[in-house]
Amino acid sequence: MPFQKLVFKPGINRDTTNYANEGGWYECDKIRFYSGYPQKLGGWVEATSERIVGTCRQLWNWVTSYTDNFLAVGTNKKVYIEAGGYFYDITPLRTTLTTTATDNCVETTDTSTTVNIAVVGHGCQTGDYVTISGVTGDIGGVPDAEINTEHVVTRVDADNFTITVTTAATSTASGGGTSIDIECQITPGYPLITAGYGWGTGAWNGAYGWGLASSTPVFLPQRDWWFDNFDNDLVMNIRSETSAGGGNTGGPIYYWQRGAASNPTTALGTRAVLLSGLTLDGVAPADVPDAAAQILISQNDKHLLAFGCQPYAGSAGDFDPLLIRWSTQNQPNVWTPLSTNTAGFLRVSRGSRIVRAIPTRQEIIVLTDTHVYSLQFLGTNDVFSLQELADNVSVASPRSAVTANNVLYWMGLDKFYAYDGRVQTLPCTLREHVFKDINFAQADQIICGTNEGFNEIWWFYASGNSNWVDRYVVYNHLDNIWYYGNLGRTAWLDTSSRDLPTGMYTPPPDPPPADQTAQDPGIMYTHESGVDDAGSAMTSYIQSSDFDIGDGETFMLTRRMIPDINFHQSTAESPAVTLAVRSRNWPGSNFQNDPSDTKSVIESSVGLYTNQVFVRARGRQMALKVASEDLGVQWQLGAVRLDTRPDGKR
Repeated sequence: MPFQKLVFKPGINRDTTNYANEGGWYECDKIRFYSGYPQKLGGWVEATSERIVGTCRQLWNWVTSYTDNFLAVGTNKKVYIEAGGYFYDITPLRTTLTTTATDNCVETTDTSTTVNIAVVGHGCQTGDYVTISGVTGDIGGVPDAEINTEHVVTRVDADNFTITVTTAATSTASGGGTSIDIECQITPGYPLITAGYGWGTGAWNGAYGWGLASSTPVFLPQRDWWFDNFDNDLVMNIRSETSAGGGNTGGPIYYWQRGAASNPTTALGTRAVLLSGLTLDGVAPADVPDAAAQILISQNDKHLLAFGCQPYAGSAGDFDPLLIRWSTQNQPNVWTPLSTNTAGFLRVSRGSRIVRAIPTRQEIIVLTDTHVYSLQFLGTNDVFSLQELADNVSVASPRSAVTANNVLYWMGLDKFYAYDGRVQTLPCTLREHVFKDINFAQADQIICGTNEGFNEIWWFYASGNSNWVDRYVVYNHLDNIWYYGNLGRTAWLDTSSRDLPTGMYTPPPDPPPADQTAQDPGIMYTHESGVDDAGSAMTSYIQSSDFDIGDGETFMLTRRMIPDINFHQSTAESPAVTLAVRSRNWPGSNFQNDPSDTKSVIESSVGLYTNQVFVRARGRQMALKVASEDLGVQWQLGAVRLDTRPDGKR
């Protein structure tokens, strides 16, 4: 018989049976389709040897008029600006403790590395970061240099907190002098959604919910940030905080100033401050919301908007999750609505909360938990208008939406959506595979980003048996196909200001997450760089659905295969993949042979191909699998051909 040429439809389909998807692909990990053919994903490398503290949930890139290429990085513990491969800590301060409250506040205990800081009403909490300066002289044998630095608070009571140093004290003593300053950073949040039970039942005297003394859990939100740039400066806010009663509110709005110096070094050494206390260009702040769920700059008209926020003349406790407020034009710190300015507000009429606002073309799309709205700048006395676009929709998380090629895509609770002028359901061949295996208790971890070099939209999510992001699904919006795999990323950014996509990952906290000091450092990766997993081998594979050999009636014996695989961009001296055929007699039956019996390793120098692979596989139907797990291997599969002959009907 002539050779049987195997050409499969691009994309992965798991929403039909294996056999019904004949001529297509059924399983994969770390592959993509390029020009209709599968190939291994591009690799990634560590972008910098520096590490961040906490779990990153947000990245924002902007280029200033001084050509600074800044990347804002928000974690549950810190806020950084990355520039030139270095991270600069701009985490806002909660307060600064100074003399006389801090006079001689340092206390040591003989043989202990624990140092007590005695300051009445300090307000610190376990896990807080504090920076101490101004201590003079050794205290109890502990050098002042070990105290004059940043520390993590390890224990608190109303008038004391403790830190840990390297050198054990040689005596019990107190001192430090009378010029001590203690900068107390804002209290860290949680790396993932966490259930707390209150002071009476919990084991940790943490930041939120304690004092409730209840056996009913209070769900504490993960710490997220929103960033945007106002010209050269950075504006940011914490997405969600939990009040003492357990209710969800927005977080404060902060502002970081780039300044006018040609060299940004001085500005990078300063911290973000509360917008409500900041005078900008000689204008004093006015009625800045104390709480907002999301901030966003309407870049065309220079209004700072808050989506879900504290109402005008209200308090943070009056937080309205459906209210939209905005500052006056070109003045992000002035929010008082007057006839002489453009500050104002609108309220979304449907849904229970605004989940996400995202700019697209000449409008801002506002997603509530049930409806879609369009917010447009009018340039009249009304400033903005709000129009309902669709109802009965859902959105999986605040970060599950992204724009690509002027189309908004987002993940719902049971399907994917697209908006290109009208809201529509996005056809998906992996819908059941994805939505039947998501841990929706950790839905806030779902993030979305683009990889425009390959026309891809990526969603990362926690699978059903995981509390941490461990899987992804990809939609190729040019070819209208889907594929998936296993990979953890907690933040993702693809921007034209940087050559390649950036991904952030912090290993899951262990133990989670009451001991907030127990997190590993976060790593920033540059994707589509090299062919490996940050110096380690990447396992990649794709397997077809079952296909008939011959007419599907007669048993066929496959004797050899002629592979069509290239190894362009491989760095290994002898790159190779594993090519396997697996046969069976009936749909649903076991495979007739162990994969190791028919697996053939194709070894070739880069650019060369193995001529043929001899196999012996008998059956009515067959599946083809290509895999690699070695360093330096990059591959693309073309059209494999099979040499078969009839072998009876029984």
